[in-house]
Amino acid sequence: MTNPLNIVPEPTSKSYLAGLVLLTCTAVVGLLLDLWTKHLSVAHFAPWDDMYRFIPGYIHFTAVANHGAVFGIGQGWRWVFVAVSLAAVGFVLYMFHNSPRRWWHDLALGMLLAGILGNLYDRVFIGHVRDMIHVFPRWPNLFPWVFNIADSLLCVSIGILLLAGIFTSQPRQKHEPTAKQP
Repeated sequence: MTNPLNIVPEPTSKSYLAGLVLLTCTAVVGLLLDLWTKHLSVAHFAPWDDMYRFIPGYIHFTAVANHGAVFGIGQGWRWVFVAVSLAAVGFVLYMFHNSPRRWWHDLALGMLLAGILGNLYDRVFIGHVRDMIHVFPRWPNLFPWVFNIADSLLCVSIGILLLAGIFTSQPRQKHEPTAKQP
């Protein structure tokens, strides 16, 4: 079947396959980086009260068990977040399949997928999300939260997609004028 508007490439097109490779590679690299840093934080900062002052007062590494979602919201709702994460994976794949091919869009979707999968892995196999990055600990009221690489990937990718939605033009369908009735 041909695509008359040429908005979304056919799944067998080179650009679709290149986008799929970019999405997949980005997701795999992001997921591996997230899981590796989580492993390191638990291995080096257990029993959850040790800390490494990377830039004292500004960036510290520690190990924190987050049983909720972003900013600790929804403590104990593990399986709800698992279900939401699975739905989010499906939505990312839907967005990839139905969006115009742009390399930065595919990259952002890969980052989003890596972030979702990183925290999903923790919720399913660990029972909580492992967080380790604490910025601005000198000013606990400014930014009291501890986060991980997956959270960073989620925030950056959503930021890219929001900015892209604001600043990029979308292809529009051309409407042909209707003929006047005699």
